[in-house]
Parts: sequence; C-alpha cells; structure tokens
Amino acid sequence: MSDAVPVVALITYPRFSPFHFAVPYLVFSAELPTQPLFDLKIVSSGAPSLVAERALTVQPDGGLELTKTADILIVPGWHDLNEPPAPDLTEALLSAHARGAHVVGLCYGAYVLAYAGLLDGKRASTHWMAEPDFSQRFPNVTLDMNALYVEDNRVITSAGTGAGLDCSLHIVREYYGHQIANKIARTLVIPPHREGGQAQFIEQPIASSTQDAQINLLLDYLRENLARPHSIDELAKRTTMSRRTFTRHFLKATGLPLGDWLVNERLQRARELLETTSLSIDKIAELTGFQTSVSFRQHFKKKCQISPRGWRQVFGKSRAAK
Repeated sequence: MSDAVPVVALITYPRFSPFHFAVPYLVFSAELPTQPLFDLKIVSSGAPSLVAERALTVQPDGGLELTKTADILIVPGWHDLNEPPAPDLTEALLSAHARGAHVVGLCYGAYVLAYAGLLDGKRASTHWMAEPDFSQRFPNVTLDMNALYVEDNRVITSAGTGAGLDCSLHIVREYYGHQIANKIARTLVIPPHREGGQAQFIEQPIASSTQDAQINLLLDYLRENLARPHSIDELAKRTTMSRRTFTRHFLKATGLPLGDWLVNERLQRARELLETTSLSIDKIAELTGFQTSVSFRQHFKKKCQISPRGWRQVFGKSRAAK
C-alpha cells in the first residue's frame, strides 16, 4: 500500500437502510491518533440529499465522479432487488474495478454487483434469505451460503446485516494488518474475527404435515418418539404397508428418505434443547435419538457448520451444564 490514505466511496441510494450505511461509515471513518485511516466519501448518483427508510437524511459529499479516485467502492445493501443499478452507477463500479479498486457489496449490495456483471464466474455471499432468488437471477455466480464474506479478485460480498462488520474489518486488515483491525474492533466492542459462518443462522423449517394423511399420523408418532430407534420394517408394519410401498410413500410425502428425515427432526429438537435448557450434550444426544454423543456432534457439525456447544454459546439463554 502507498503512503496515501485510501479513499473509500460509500455509495448511497434512495430509501437506504440506516444500519447498512452506518456499519461501513463507522469502520472507515475510524482514525489513528495521528491521522485518519481512510478518506471516506459519501457518494450518490447526482449527489442529492437522500432519505433513509425512516426519517434519517444523508447529504452526500458528491456524485459518482468521486468514485474515479476511490480505492474502495462500497454498496451497503440495496433498496429493491428487482431494480438493477442505473447505468451511471454500473459504469462507475466497472471502471473502478478495471483500474484496480476493490468493489464491495454488503448484504443485498451483492445484487448491485451481480447486475453489473462483476460477479460472473466468481464466488459470492449475500443474505441467506435471498439464496433462491439470487441463484435464479444470477446462475453464473457461485454462492457460498456459509461464508460471512467472500473476496474474489477484488470483488467482495458479505452475508446479511452484522456480517457487514466482519467484511469491513477484513478490508481494514488487508490495508493495515491485524493490529489496526483489532484496535477498531475493540473500539466498536465487537470481536475482531467471528468463528463460524452464516449457515448456523439459516432457518430450515421442516413441514409439519404432508398431503398424505397416513404419513402425517406417522410423523406425529415419530416426533413424539425421537429418542427411540426406528426401522423401515417397523414403520411399514405400523402403517400396514409393505417395505417397498412405505419407502415410496414416505419419500413422496416428505421429499426425504426416512433416515434423512429423522436426522433433520432430531437436529431440530437438539437445537431447541441447546437454546432453552442446560442439559448436557450427552443427555441431549440421548433424548434426540442419536446412538452416541460422538454421532450427535458429527451430524450437528455437518448440518449447522458449528459444534453443539458453539451453538449454545451463540443462541442459548443459560450456561451449559458441565
């Protein structure tokens, strides 16, 4: 990095989110005792005053001409996922990247970069709720729905909301190293680096019922008896079906083989117990039907990208039993 203070162009847009704007504003307006770390410019197309989702109003420092000298361009979210960026903004982003600048899309800001074509053939992240829509709109982009942020050839995208802080600190580390990034994190009273990814926050609800009344009765029975082992032969007999017919009916009704359905339900119940009780990990494994605590931990880590104890530390309301 040269001795010059890097210029950050923070791009605003109509009905912007105050939080998504405030995150990079706080990080990139941080200062050392002797000088600012970044020269932060608030930028918008045409430089009008812009109103946020509620009463907040922001006065930009100038229009998109300020992006021509910026080292980092940041789009903090986006107001309408169905609306591509205007041609002048698209051109500003493409030109900046072509001359070597970092281009950043925080949360739904990834849509702006994708509409501009900057993410074609690259890895990216965005808020997990947008995964189906984003994947359909931009099939040439490889989404990583566990990553809190992704950098691919100077194009950086982040997951939702709080991940913008992680992404912004990552950029600080690239320009100034870990020590300075850690100082900023302490000033903001946040961890300098978060373990885990956004997969642990994704809601993956399991349908409580199907269109098959007989299978629905069986699902109720299974949910009430998750701690017990269950075999296909036993359940086929319970539903007065042959093994082959039962397997076909269950898969058609739930979309999953019996084994996968049971694992999903057991993990869902385990997450509830981790969040609401102080039961030990071994006891939760027993109550949710995993044969051993080792098996429970393996299934949980594979599904949630975090250990059961880590889940409890993030989401639990009481301390784990020793």
